[in-house]
Amino acid sequence: MKHVLILGANGQIARWVIDALAADRNVSQTLLLRNPKKLGDTPSNAKVVIGNVLDKTLLLNTVQGQDIVYANLTGEDLDAQAKSVIDAMQAAGVKRLVFMLSLGIYDEVPGKFGDWNNAIIGEDLKPFRRAADAIEASDLQYTILRPAWLTDDDEIDYELTSRDEPFKGTVVSRKSVGDLILRIIATPELHAGESLGVSKPNSDGDKPYFM
Repeated sequence: MKHVLILGANGQIARWVIDALAADRNVSQTLLLRNPKKLGDTPSNAKVVIGNVLDKTLLLNTVQGQDIVYANLTGEDLDAQAKSVIDAMQAAGVKRLVFMLSLGIYDEVPGKFGDWNNAIIGEDLKPFRRAADAIEASDLQYTILRPAWLTDDDEIDYELTSRDEPFKGTVVSRKSVGDLILRIIATPELHAGESLGVSKPNSDGDKPYFM
């Protein structure tokens, strides 16, 4: 039995992952979220924990015994949330972390799209970068995901760029990012120690098509 903890389980990508894991009898899901009313039906292989990752006692108790932690968190205190997750995982002896961040945290988005992205979300990226720095400095087996601008397109179509490569593309479907997370949950050594840009191939442009 593989024990998967999903932090911020109300997120749209998290919902996709939860639903995809619902049919897997070899997976036990723990869903931590602030507002259970938004969650909808809970799969039979999942239990819900109501709370906040900044509640360190609750988080430590929830992390105990997990095999992999997937964090779908956001907010201007994201760096504090990341540090809380790192501390709890280290205290509980849980090593594998998948953490959702954002494109642009390393100033890795080139050209006009990079300029546009910085103009729209530049200041908001600072806690995301601090979160990345804390995760990368830890001894955890982490994968940081930096998706392009997200769509609800019903497709799985994505390519990856490394931390040191220029970001490609402008958009990616939530379903695609969910697929990558499911692959890592299934094969935890996949992409360990990597920070991955995730985007749809051939979606380059000055800004996302829907903006």
